[in-house]
Amino acid sequence: MSNHTAPQMQLSKARQNLIIFALSIGAFAIGLSEFCSMGLLLEISRGLNVSESQVGISISIYALGVVVGAPLLAIFGSGWKRKNLLLALAFMYAIANIASALAPTYGTMLIARFISGLPHGAYFGIASLVAASISPPSQKGMAVTKVMLGLAVAILVGNPLAVWLGQQFTWRLAFALVGLLAFITLLMVNKSLPLDHQEKKSSPMEELAAFNRLQIWLVLLIGVFGFTGMFTVFSYMAPVLVNVTKVSESYMPWLVVAFGIGSIIGMLSGGKIADAMKFKGTCLLIVWSIFVLAMVPFISGSLPGIIIAAVAIGTMMALPVTLQTHLMEIAGDAQVLSAAAIQAALNTANALGPWLGGMAIDHGLGYNVFGTIGAATSAIGLLLWIISFK
Repeated sequence: MSNHTAPQMQLSKARQNLIIFALSIGAFAIGLSEFCSMGLLLEISRGLNVSESQVGISISIYALGVVVGAPLLAIFGSGWKRKNLLLALAFMYAIANIASALAPTYGTMLIARFISGLPHGAYFGIASLVAASISPPSQKGMAVTKVMLGLAVAILVGNPLAVWLGQQFTWRLAFALVGLLAFITLLMVNKSLPLDHQEKKSSPMEELAAFNRLQIWLVLLIGVFGFTGMFTVFSYMAPVLVNVTKVSESYMPWLVVAFGIGSIIGMLSGGKIADAMKFKGTCLLIVWSIFVLAMVPFISGSLPGIIIAAVAIGTMMALPVTLQTHLMEIAGDAQVLSAAAIQAALNTANALGPWLGGMAIDHGLGYNVFGTIGAATSAIGLLLWIISFK
C-alpha cells in the first residue's frame, strides 16, 4: 500500500505535538482498560460474585474483541478518511467502557468487554499511521513511539492508580475513567487534526492480497506464542500474591508499578535491539522470556522475589517492538492491515494466557504453575522463529 508515500501534511510543530498528544491519550485509555482488569481481578470477582477464573475469561473476551476487531475495522475503514475513522473508534471505545462500568451482571460485563476490545487494534494502527503522516520523514519512528508511550505511561502510572481507586471505592470507577479519557481523545483529535484532502484511499483487496504471505503469518504466530506467557503470569498476579507469596492484595498496586517499570525498560531496549539486530533480536528476546518465565515459580514465595519477577515480566514488552519493526519492513502494500494485525496477534496471546491460567486453576494445579506454562508457550515461539528465520 502506498499510504506511507502520501504527501506530508504541512502543520506547525505545535500542532503536530498537540495531535500526537491527543493520540497518546487514546493509547493511555486503551492501556488502562486492557491492564486494570488484571490488577482488579479479586475486586471484580467479589463485585460480580463470580470465580477468579471467570474474571480471567472476561480478560480473554476483551482480547478476543481486539483479535476480531483489528483486521475487520482496518479493512472496513480503509475507504474512510483517517480522521473520521479515528473519531469513530474513540467514540466506540468510550461507550463500551462506560457500559463495562455500568454492567449489572457477569454476562453483560462479558458483552461490554468484547465490544471494548473491537476498536483497540485498529486505533493503534491508524493512530501510528496518522502520527507518521504529520511528521517529517526523519521523525516518523519517534512520532509513532510517542503515541505508544501513552500505553507505557498507562502501565506505569495509570494502572496502579486505577487499581488503588478500585480497591478504595469500586472497580467500576476504573472503566468509567477509561470512558472519560476516550471522550477527551475524541474531542482533542476532532479539534486538532485537520482532514487531509491529499490522503490516498486504500483498497481492502490490495491490502489483503499483499498481507496474505507466509512470512507475515509466521511473524504474527511468533507474536501469539512468544507473548502468551506474559499474560498467563500477569493476569493471575493478585491470587499468586495472596496464595503463594502469602501477603495482602494491597501490595498489588506496587506489583503493577514494578511491571510498568519493566515495560518501559522493555519498550526502550526493544527499539535499540530492533535497530541493532533486526529480526535476530526477536530470538534473543524470546530466549530471555523463557528464562524469566521459568524463574517465576522459584522466586514468587517472597515479596522481593515477586517484585523482581514483575519487573522482569514487564521487560517482555520489548518483543512486540522488534516484531512490529520487522513487520513494517516486510509488509509492503499491507501497512494498515499489518499494523492492526500485530495488535490482533498480541491480543490472541492476551486471550490465550488467562485462559491457560484459568484451566490450570480449575484443574487443581495450584497458583505456582503459571510461569512454567508461559515458558512452554514461549518455547513454541522460539521454534516458529527458527522456522521463519532465513
